[in-house]
Amino acid sequence: MTTTPDLATLTGEYTIDPAHTTIGFTARHAMVTNVKGKFLDFSGTLHLDGTDPARSTATLDVTMDSIDTGSADRDGHLKSSDFFKTDEFPKMTFRSTSAESLGGDDYRITGDLTILGTTRPISIDLEFNGAAKDPFGNERVGFEGKAEIKRSEWGLTWNAALETGGVLVSDKIKLNFDISAIKQA
Repeated sequence: MTTTPDLATLTGEYTIDPAHTTIGFTARHAMVTNVKGKFLDFSGTLHLDGTDPARSTATLDVTMDSIDTGSADRDGHLKSSDFFKTDEFPKMTFRSTSAESLGGDDYRITGDLTILGTTRPISIDLEFNGAAKDPFGNERVGFEGKAEIKRSEWGLTWNAALETGGVLVSDKIKLNFDISAIKQA
């Protein structure tokens, strides 16, 4: 049974549960379709302040070699020097700098996203999905989030022109997050 408790009771330290969390992305491909992918290896923490959401924080560390788009060839290309250069830059990181309540169950967390050694600010809109005690006695919280970035702002500029006009890979990338986190005792 999912219940939404008084937010003050949610205050505490949480660890993101990778088995029940998705860190994903969508890119336009060949100007006609979307290609979706996700990262399979990551870790993160949340500090939630239910009394003053502006004091909440988040961290995320993503292993870039764990990229999965459902195509081994495409994944290999994304790991190469054309894109993520995973040998040189094995991690992507996010460190929050501010958080705010937008009203209701909506929040925005802003922070520094580092890809390829370049750090730029990003804002992620989050919806609080609720809190519950799981069958193993863990206190869990859930959030869904989304953001859009231009990959070129992090130096991800590889592309190929199409005969019909346009490019193979969009500059705009949609990020999506389905986060389940467990409260630390």
